Amino acid sequence: MRNPAFLPALFPAALLLASCTAAAPVDSAPTSTSAPASNAPGGIIAPAGEPVAMADPAPFALASHGAFNEPWALAIEPETGLIFITEKRGTLKFYDPGSGRLGTITGVPAVAYGGQGGFGDIAFAPDYANSRAIYLSWAETTGGEARRAVVGRGTLLCTEADACVIERLTVIWRQSQAATTGGHFSHKIAFSPDGQYLFISSGDRMLGDPAQELASNLGKVLRLNLDGTPAPGNPFAARGGVAAQIWSYGHRNLLGLQFDAAGQLWDIEHGPAGGDELNRVERAANYGWPIRSYGDNYNGDPIPDHTPDDGFSKPAIFWNPVIAPGDFLFYRGSALPGWQGDAIIAGLGAGTLVRVDVAADGTAREVERWRFPRRLRDIAEGADGSLWLIEDGPGGRLLQLTPSGQ
Repeated sequence: MRNPAFLPALFPAALLLASCTAAAPVDSAPTSTSAPASNAPGGIIAPAGEPVAMADPAPFALASHGAFNEPWALAIEPETGLIFITEKRGTLKFYDPGSGRLGTITGVPAVAYGGQGGFGDIAFAPDYANSRAIYLSWAETTGGEARRAVVGRGTLLCTEADACVIERLTVIWRQSQAATTGGHFSHKIAFSPDGQYLFISSGDRMLGDPAQELASNLGKVLRLNLDGTPAPGNPFAARGGVAAQIWSYGHRNLLGLQFDAAGQLWDIEHGPAGGDELNRVERAANYGWPIRSYGDNYNGDPIPDHTPDDGFSKPAIFWNPVIAPGDFLFYRGSALPGWQGDAIIAGLGAGTLVRVDVAADGTAREVERWRFPRRLRDIAEGADGSLWLIEDGPGGRLLQLTPSGQ
């Protein structure tokens, strides 16, 4: 029995769904196709800014800005405010909030689509203003059914109003093992606040044991130079090989990797049948998977809970029942009063947005959550403090969250 102090008891039982089940993992493609996706190569998305009804009363307004084909990640271009969106089957588009114009990007990689795999994350380099460098992650095939996550870097050129191209895209990092399993690629990208280092989340590929093996980079958070080589000062550099990439280990499926305002790295990850986690990511720390978890195996076999003396790092907060996180951010704006510094989590399992207060000592508590019409895959903050979200699956909409009354 899990610690009841971590149960979000204020919410209806119908919202508290399992993170994954043996038959249908929550991160697999949903079956709903109620909203058609936009497959146009360019042009104006209409209607833009269409109001979206919330399932529960909320202190914000929500508007739809068009639909996409299985969107997986979004990032806001720092100079223009264009919103770039990866679609899981292998396309990359951008949306202009000012005009409603939709654009396409060529020069993207071929992806190995299927299960949880396909096109992944997108991030603009810390020195983007000068380098125009863009980072992408995706699943690639190694022959047959085996696949692995990779990260590539290229140069983004936008010379037309509705078209851009990525030039010289080169793979700079790969998972050390390919697997025929269909999930847990993770492949989220973050940069250190000083702009010197690239952090990548590498999932355990549903294999479990490699998360504890320093000869594998599965189930890890990795710290690299911007060119993908191991960064100096990593804790296991003396072992050589992929161990030189590792910053922390004992992770499962990390779908969020973010720095807070104080420069501390955090991740959010899926537990098995229960036990989703928000973790403060520390150098050389071992987070216990698959030896310890606040969830259990899908077949019902128990996994020992963490104990104070087990030697593993503990989550700042965990969820039973789960929230099935898509991604998260630390809110930095002022448009949403009382949210500054909080972790705002896009939830897949129950289609919820979750707000978590994170204290300076690394402890955390859930403050509130809101039910959305559909599963939420990713989240980003605009320059004006509004939040942008994408729904999961076919016809996943781009949503803008603003304070009520605006």
